[in-house]
Amino acid sequence: MARLNVNPTRMELTNLKRRLTTARKGHRLLKDKRDELMRRFLILVRENKELRRRVEAAVDEANSHMLVARSVMSSEELDTAMMLPAREASLEVSEKNVMSVILPEYQVTFNSSNEGDIYSYGFAYTSSDLDRGVKFLSEILPDMLRLAELEKSCQLMADEIEKTRRRVNALEHVLIPQYEETIKYIVMKLDENERSSTTRLMKIKDSMLAEQRAKDAALDAEALADFSGEDISDLPDEE
Repeated sequence: MARLNVNPTRMELTNLKRRLTTARKGHRLLKDKRDELMRRFLILVRENKELRRRVEAAVDEANSHMLVARSVMSSEELDTAMMLPAREASLEVSEKNVMSVILPEYQVTFNSSNEGDIYSYGFAYTSSDLDRGVKFLSEILPDMLRLAELEKSCQLMADEIEKTRRRVNALEHVLIPQYEETIKYIVMKLDENERSSTTRLMKIKDSMLAEQRAKDAALDAEALADFSGEDISDLPDEE
């Protein structure tokens, strides 16, 4: 793993250690976020799978009844029966925050709570299969909206899981190893510089001691020479 291009100083070492601690904390938090997102994503996927199966079955049933109704009624009669709906639905869209992911929420409300208002026509000249088809579609509408909400939520959470996974991998396999390698390099360089300084100081100390010993030896020799001269001068002259 390539190290960062920094100067091997103690200040850089302190900064890198602090950044490494932050990166490890961020890595741990992102892993927890990824795991929680995966847990919630799997819950949504299972609900989505079950709801899709139920919606598709209801839509197929409604389509089969509508096909039968179209076969026994003329297109004009069918279009006239469905022209003016007696019941209206309004959709309210809101948002919720799940692990920093903004997910949509759909809430449908009807202008009438009377179930008979789903039929915008009289029953005298229409087929019973049309009634069943309209009833199936009316009952499945909230589930269809919930399915749309789940589909979009799963898509958004899958994108966030992928981004979080890339960040975790970048921290785990690139950034943190770079910090560790750079810290190891700086520590090695600082130790090497310290050993070099110690060696240089020892050499200077030895040189100073040798110089001091030489001076002491010269002083001793000079003192000895002076002492020897004085002794000779003090001797009595021979007659």
